[in-house]
Amino acid sequence: MKLTQRKIYSILKQHGYKLTPQRRAVVQVVTSSSDHLTPNDIYEKICDIYPGTGLVTIYRTLEILAELGLICEVHSGGNCRSYTMGSQQHHHHLICSGCGIVVDFTSHYLNSLEKNLSEESGFRIDGHLLEFIGLCRKCQAVP
Repeated sequence: MKLTQRKIYSILKQHGYKLTPQRRAVVQVVTSSSDHLTPNDIYEKICDIYPGTGLVTIYRTLEILAELGLICEVHSGGNCRSYTMGSQQHHHHLICSGCGIVVDFTSHYLNSLEKNLSEESGFRIDGHLLEFIGLCRKCQAVP
């Protein structure tokens, strides 16, 4: 189940964050898209509504939303990141290094892997990120 804008606003308020028009615009853009958006994608969409909004404001808002678990951050190699609405279910990513498409996936095998790693190493695992990088079918077909 996706979080609504109203629920996200409520969570931000609970954590002491102000709901500035720019912050609301970032939430609106991310919640209204099913795509993984880069900060520049979000910036372009917000500039039409709030021309004075800076990239720094967008990055800070995305950082807050990601820290609170309200959006999902995807590391696409280097310093490139994209964002999408968080999911109630833990998921992972397949990232195409050709076109940049991101596919979400889940796997029950990873739960047992995490448990086994913890037991074997004595390491308390608090969470994990898993991203596979390769080429999607379309990019593999390009000579």
